[in-house]
Formats: sequence, C-alpha cells, structure tokens
Amino acid sequence: MSFFRPFVLLASLAFVGACGFRPLYGGGQAGGVSANLAAIQIQPIAERTGQLLHNHLLDLLNPRGRPTAPRYQLRVSLQESIEKLVVRKNAFATRANFNLSAKLRLYTIRGGKVDTGELVFDEETRTVSSYNIMNAEFATLMTEKDAKSRAARQIADDIRTRLSLFFLQMQAAAQKTGK
Repeated sequence: MSFFRPFVLLASLAFVGACGFRPLYGGGQAGGVSANLAAIQIQPIAERTGQLLHNHLLDLLNPRGRPTAPRYQLRVSLQESIEKLVVRKNAFATRANFNLSAKLRLYTIRGGKVDTGELVFDEETRTVSSYNIMNAEFATLMTEKDAKSRAARQIADDIRTRLSLFFLQMQAAAQKTGK
C-alpha cells in the first residue's frame, strides 16, 4: 500500500502542473502578486477592531514592514454589530454573533499623492464570529474581545485573498495586451 502513495503524489503533481496551476503568492517574478501586496500603504482604521484589522493586514500584506515607496493605498471602513441569539426564559441571552463588514477601496498613488491616483479596486466583505454570553461580566467581555479578534483576522485574510486575485487578474490582462 505504501508503494502507491509516492505514485499518487507524483501523478497528482503532474496533473496539477498540466492544468496551468501556479502559486498565488510565489513565482519569483519581480512584479508578482507578493510585490504588489508589499507596495500597499494601509490607511489607519478607526476603533479598536480597526486597529486589530490594520495590524493583521500589515503582517499579511508586507511582513517585512511598511513600504518605502508605496504604489497603492488601501482604505478600509468597518461596520460592526452584535446580534443576540439564544434567549433563556428569563429573557437573558446566552449566545451572540459579532457581525463585521468592511468596505475596501484601493487607490493608485501617482507622484507621491493619492489625490491624483485612481480607484482601482472597490469591494465589500463581511464575516460573523459567535461567542457565549457568560454569567460573569468579565468573562463575557473576554469572549466578545476574542470574537472581535477572530473576525478581524478573517476579514484580513479575505482582503489579502481578494487583493491577490485582483493583482493576478491585472497581470494576466497585462500579459494578454503585451504590456
């Protein structure tokens, strides 16, 4: 049985390579997706959840630090709400959802100014993170804080994926036109 594992692995790699698969963040090209992500300047985001999202985005888009010569500016606005779900007979909720939605806009930076740049990407993403409402107020605050942190990380991952696909499509369009 162990003889077939390497064979299946090699066959699946050959199949994946034949269908045009290429890594999203790798590839070694100077103008690749990772290079474009690293050239994004992230505007500060309001509120504590916005600070969490901002820090996650900094780590995900450019782990080496802030760009010295950014080519893009990302602006994110957040909307958050809490929805109480499970209600006991005594009218106290025991479960809640933290809803987080983000409106993201990516602008080009021309001549060191965003004002002269154009809007190149405009999307919205949202996530829901559930948590328990405990009898102890401090415990509830901690579970809510954890839900906000998880939601910010999920939104940051989604933003990175969406921006990566945008840059990949942009590169594919540029290759087709010969630029």
